[in-house]
Amino acid sequence: MSNQRIQSHRDLQVYQQALNAAMHIFKLSKKFPVEERFSLTDQIRRSSRSVCANLAEAWRKRRYEAAFVAKLSDSEAEAAETQTWIEFAVKCNYLDIQSGQELDLAYDQILAMLVNMIHHSSDWTIPNNTKK
Repeated sequence: MSNQRIQSHRDLQVYQQALNAAMHIFKLSKKFPVEERFSLTDQIRRSSRSVCANLAEAWRKRRYEAAFVAKLSDSEAEAAETQTWIEFAVKCNYLDIQSGQELDLAYDQILAMLVNMIHHSSDWTIPNNTKK
C-alpha cells in the first residue's frame, strides 16, 4: 500500500470510512431514547469519533513507529468498542437489525484496514535519515 499520494490523515481510506460510519452513527443515535443520552448514546458517539481522532494522532506520530502503532492500536480498540455499542443498540431495539449489521460490517472493514496498517507500519512511517 503506497502512501505517496497521502498528504494528510484525511486522505486515508480508513479515516474516510471511519468518519462516514461515525456520522451515520450520529444520525441514527439521534433517535435513541432520551434516557440513553448520557449512557449508550454518548458512548457510541464517543467511541466512533475516537477511531478518527486516534487515526489523526497516529498520522502525526509517523516519525516514531512504536508511537504510530500504539495510536493505531488505540483506534482499533475504539472500533471494536463501537461494535459492542452497536450490538447493544440492536439488542435494545434502538437500531434495526439491518442497520446494525451494516454498521458492524463497516467496522469490520475499518478494523481490517487498521490491522493491515499495523502489520505494515514500516510502509507508513517516516524514515529516520539521521546517521550515527
